[in-house]
Amino acid sequence: MSRFATLRFERQVAAPVATLWQAWTAPAARAIWASPAPSVTVEFLEADTRVGGREVSLCKVEGQPDIRCECGWLELQPGRRSANYEVISSAGVTQSAALVTADIEGTDGGSRLAVTVQLSSLEGDMEAGYRQGFDAGLDNLAGVAERTMVLERVIRAPRQLVWGAWMNPETLPQWWGPEGFSCRTKRIDLRACGEWVFDMIGPDGTVFPNHHLYGEVRAEDRLGYTLLWGENGPKHADAWALFEEADGATKVTLGMVFSTEAEFQQAKGFGAVELGQQTLGKLARFVGAG
Repeated sequence: MSRFATLRFERQVAAPVATLWQAWTAPAARAIWASPAPSVTVEFLEADTRVGGREVSLCKVEGQPDIRCECGWLELQPGRRSANYEVISSAGVTQSAALVTADIEGTDGGSRLAVTVQLSSLEGDMEAGYRQGFDAGLDNLAGVAERTMVLERVIRAPRQLVWGAWMNPETLPQWWGPEGFSCRTKRIDLRACGEWVFDMIGPDGTVFPNHHLYGEVRAEDRLGYTLLWGENGPKHADAWALFEEADGATKVTLGMVFSTEAEFQQAKGFGAVELGQQTLGKLARFVGAG
């Protein structure tokens, strides 16, 4: 029985480095690709993606004890490298500990991800399970990254001000949406487990029903939400927004994992990147930084 193993995995991903990095590290994206099989449900209990922060999740399979995974971030070099420890336990018994390092680099066709796992099995032989779990998870990750859209903008205003304009139910509808669009709100509650039901109204009067369901909300740090096609309609995408302090300014990163590759391509086709940048531009102007 092997107690120690070094496992290596590599994936070529048809997505830019910045997009792959968000898919690898953003909690909203990790929750999508983390499950190694359809029979496994992954529930995230906490997630703090900063050096010194940790992530705790439960892997659930019907009829079996939950498996607890604790991940602690040791190194985060955006777009380049991450390192974290990972401790797996079940029913209060620690089964394994591992050091996971990931290196990302750009390629002609997108990105290359190389992951090394230094594994110590404390309860039985965990190597085969780790190989299977990481192989499946990284396959999922590649698919998620390839239908993820990432927008970034540095806004010359303090993070508290930018966060306040986003998370205030009075101000969010005033700037949300591309140039020439307006919002008509039905219900709005911008807390965790809250929602925003609204219509986007285009310059020609076309109405686009929207429904945002809010998950995680960490003040002045990040929020995660689900986009539905109209009130209680089918899911369109899982999204997150990150707010990072940048020498007195605020770097805003908006990420979206579309539900299908077809929806991702359709969104790109009608100019979602440009329209999203217009939305962030309106936010900048709203806080007096445009």
